[in-house]
Amino acid sequence: MNKLWLIIQREYMVRVRKKMFIIATLLTPIGIGLIAVLSGYLVAKSTEINKTIIVKDESGIFKSSNPESKTLTFEFNDAPLEDIKSTYHDDGFDILLHIPPFTDLSQKTHDVNYYSQEKLSIATIESLERRVASAFKEHKIDMSDIDKSIYESFETDIDLENGALLEDIAATGEKGKRSAEDKSGKLSIIIGTILGGVMGFMMYMVIFIYGGMVMRSVMEEKINRIVEVMISSVKPIQLMLGKVIGVGAVGLTQLGIWLILVPVVLMGVQLFLGVDQDPQQMQEIVNQTNGIPTEDFDDFDLAQIISEFQGLNWVLIIPSFVLFFFGGYFIYSSLFAAVGSAIGDDMGEGQQLMLPIVLPVILAFIMMQGVLQNPNGGMAVFGSLFPLTSPIIMPARLAFDPPLYQVVLSVVILVFSCWLFAWLAGRIYRVGILLYGKKVSFKELGKWLFYKG
Repeated sequence: MNKLWLIIQREYMVRVRKKMFIIATLLTPIGIGLIAVLSGYLVAKSTEINKTIIVKDESGIFKSSNPESKTLTFEFNDAPLEDIKSTYHDDGFDILLHIPPFTDLSQKTHDVNYYSQEKLSIATIESLERRVASAFKEHKIDMSDIDKSIYESFETDIDLENGALLEDIAATGEKGKRSAEDKSGKLSIIIGTILGGVMGFMMYMVIFIYGGMVMRSVMEEKINRIVEVMISSVKPIQLMLGKVIGVGAVGLTQLGIWLILVPVVLMGVQLFLGVDQDPQQMQEIVNQTNGIPTEDFDDFDLAQIISEFQGLNWVLIIPSFVLFFFGGYFIYSSLFAAVGSAIGDDMGEGQQLMLPIVLPVILAFIMMQGVLQNPNGGMAVFGSLFPLTSPIIMPARLAFDPPLYQVVLSVVILVFSCWLFAWLAGRIYRVGILLYGKKVSFKELGKWLFYKG
């Protein structure tokens, strides 16, 4: 046990003292902030249409609607259409919009043409369609005998909430909890989806980054023959476990620092990008990209969001996430260590052996998208119990309050699987770490599992 602890200390201290570790740990949050700034800038620029449009409106309906936009500039012209078509581009206009006469109020469709020397984006076309359609709708209402205020009263906003949840809250009478007037049901789903996605993605990244780090470390020591000296004083299984646990501690240290620095950097980015934003211009951009209107977010205030976060079952989420974090890392890093011991300096050989390890991780990440949409479906239950996918799938379900027995069963299966995969990896590691100059196949790995000694 003392030798195992010494190996863990060595693996940990050697890595955290490296300049590359310090630089990567500090620069990664800054890099995330720069990516956020660049992404925000590119999205804003890519969604800015800023088109100048000359309109030949023979119906007079669109002109009377006085269309205004931060990104679309309209100018009306009553000259003959053919004359405008021949000169609109030379006059500095990007688009010519021709609206034919409109006399039949019962007409459900109306063909409107545009002319442009460049292909327009779908966002631009749909933005123009919405504006013209809105003008014609208003015109039909004005020309009919329908009272506009009565017509507008027909529109009803529906808030779909969990009635059983509200009844439970009313029965308990707990203050500071959700009320029937708030939007906490939908907010809970939104927060659960975001939190589940973040936790699942973190597990996905941890498995690849730190599992790969274990494999590279094993390969380096094998290639440099350092392992031959170490094996003379410790058992192979101790060396493998010490490496797995030591690198895991390095990853946990790095993640802890990032959990502090990344939110600080992102808050700074938000303040930087959020200053002097024009709400009308932001809404225009959202409309052009078929996004959710910004007023929909007004349903939730900061107090509701904080209350919803506090109402999550953190007593279950945090310990469970830690267990799945370590369990998933332990299983996959053991397998990566086994692969690293079985190969030499030929990375092509390593790619072949890594494929069965990588496939369940990729499959779990793909499954996670569907799990967030249906967190209690059959695929979600299976994925959260199967040990090679549960480290990603179950954390993604935790914010949706899965049945407690499923969480407990998943943890039990994961713990047993950690022991099983560590034993299997150790059987491969003890043979492969001292084997040189031989290309290893899956059949050969199977034989190593049954070698005595």
